[in-house]
Amino acid sequence: MPNQDKLKSYYILLVIGIILVAFNLRPAITSVGPLLGIIRDDIGLSNWSAGILTSLPLIAFAVMSPVAPKISNRYTNERTLLLGLILLLFGISVRSISLVALLFLGTLFVGLGIAILNVLLPGVIKEKFPTKVGLMTSVYSTAMGIFAATASGLSIPFARGLNWGWQWSLFIWVIPAVFAIVLWIYLSRSNWQKHDVEMKYVPVSDNRMWKSPLAWQVACFMGFQSFLFYVTISWLPEILHAYGASMATAGWMLSFTQFIGLPASFLVPVIAGKFKSQRGIVLVMAISGICGYGGLLIGESYTTMVISTILIGVTLSGSFALALAFLGMRARNARHAAELSGMAQSLGYCLAAVGPMLIGLLYDVTHSWNIPLVTLICVSIMVMLFGMGAGRDKYVLD
Repeated sequence: MPNQDKLKSYYILLVIGIILVAFNLRPAITSVGPLLGIIRDDIGLSNWSAGILTSLPLIAFAVMSPVAPKISNRYTNERTLLLGLILLLFGISVRSISLVALLFLGTLFVGLGIAILNVLLPGVIKEKFPTKVGLMTSVYSTAMGIFAATASGLSIPFARGLNWGWQWSLFIWVIPAVFAIVLWIYLSRSNWQKHDVEMKYVPVSDNRMWKSPLAWQVACFMGFQSFLFYVTISWLPEILHAYGASMATAGWMLSFTQFIGLPASFLVPVIAGKFKSQRGIVLVMAISGICGYGGLLIGESYTTMVISTILIGVTLSGSFALALAFLGMRARNARHAAELSGMAQSLGYCLAAVGPMLIGLLYDVTHSWNIPLVTLICVSIMVMLFGMGAGRDKYVLD
């Protein structure tokens, strides 16, 4: 009986640990967008180089994603998650120093740390809660979304309302990292982990996945929707500010964009699973995105901004959830799903990394947000085209 109590306590702490990791998956990135203009002006960056602050973590995601499972296979999931949290803590700390080199170096380490957490957390859930994968995934994805949105909304109040400056406004996100590190130090040393089945990652055996047209369509769908998400996280506050909103309001609008998308994030995979073809869902998401970015292009009133951000929020959250669902729905077995996931995430993050820099460069050249917004509308059309291919009732490697 005492052993049963200890095991129950271990799993309660494990759930708390997973939620704490989820808290750390996005704030270090989403807190930057509202502050991008302040950081740019304080350090003297151009818009395209300021965009690197969002692109660098994505490059780190693309590089680290295939490496993290190999580290985990050698040192266990728990210890590798702990390593990711430590890298994240180091990155946030270094990034908060007002030196260009340290700003970019810290941002790179933030990306490396989050990449490890991104890759391994679903594996930990599958390993520790094999019969409750759906429930635990909903718990951690919701926790991730809430903290991501909160971080966007609090950046300007911290920086200007409390007179902390952008440095402390970014540094504050070491707090959830510290809590998570303390708990995962315990979990990584716990004797109970030896009773669990060890998670084995499936290596890619050949390059057939890269020759599959359907796999490319899934990967490009993931890439272009990620492009939209990270550009929006980076530049939406600046766009809204240029249209007359205060920076604090613009930051909260970005936060609102993410909060309003939470129901879509939860419902879209559930609805998608009820149909053999997901083309209808793709079409709805794409039209919502085109109307959202188009609304910002043609109207600058407060009402237009609110409606546009609602449409954009639904599109971004729904498309991301659908992209994750495609990784399983377009594969016949776990091995194919693992290979498709690796390909789609590597290609997707490379594509997404171009977004913030490209949009910043277009603004530098044109001194207007019109061309960047037209570009986002074009990317939304690309999401629709590749999504219509990815949404067919077919399997990769068939």
